[in-house]
Amino acid sequence: MTLKIRYNMIRRILCLLLLTIAPALAFCDAGTSALFKKGNEQYAKAQYKEAITSYQKLVDGGYQSVPVYFNLGNAYYKNGDIAPAILYYEKAHKLSPGDEDIKLNLQLANLKTTDKLDEAPEFFISKWWHSFILTFSLGTLAVLAVLSILAGSGVLILYRFTQSVSVKKASFYTAILLVFLGLVFIFIAGRQADYFESHQQAIVFSNSVIIKSAPVHTSKDLFVLHDGTKVEVLEHNNDWIKIRLANGNEGWIGAADVRDI
Repeated sequence: MTLKIRYNMIRRILCLLLLTIAPALAFCDAGTSALFKKGNEQYAKAQYKEAITSYQKLVDGGYQSVPVYFNLGNAYYKNGDIAPAILYYEKAHKLSPGDEDIKLNLQLANLKTTDKLDEAPEFFISKWWHSFILTFSLGTLAVLAVLSILAGSGVLILYRFTQSVSVKKASFYTAILLVFLGLVFIFIAGRQADYFESHQQAIVFSNSVIIKSAPVHTSKDLFVLHDGTKVEVLEHNNDWIKIRLANGNEGWIGAADVRDI
């Protein structure tokens, strides 16, 4: 393994580990923790608008956390604001794609949207692969990668100092297996990050918007979308965005009509 490859691997592990501990460190701040607790208390009292304000302050302050996004989505849902509820459920899902509670609440919110779209069929191998790489969150994969590599390093120390031939052999192969598993977790994390990067999505926030055939107001009307619908972002052109729907339909929408996930 060259020095450059080793450096890139270590840097990627550290970046993934930062993704894991950053939310926890954020909540170590007394003000942040108090604001999150306040939002939870307001939500428990059915003060959903007040809870939204508290959680939104955290988001506007730059905090990216599954609990904050999920609770904010719940507060918006309870307040009857479906589009922002879906937006923050999707943001939480992006950070923790294997969380079943997030998936369930997202499904319930989507049932309240106007546009019911049938997804275009996906090749079963691609569907399986996407399901596989989205099983765990980036944070979980980072922890597993770090623990596996550290455990492998520890076993290598045992290999170095033990005098037993059988222990040497067992520790050598165990260390290789653990380091290999760590690299596999890093690989999966990288594929997950690439997946979300190549699938830029947004939520329609306008009550009703006409999708155009070209990025000009005088172009042909194609179809109408309503708030809460998720779209895939394909291209930007000034104040316009080219989108694709789950059923494969494409068109142009004003950038002001959507919010990025």
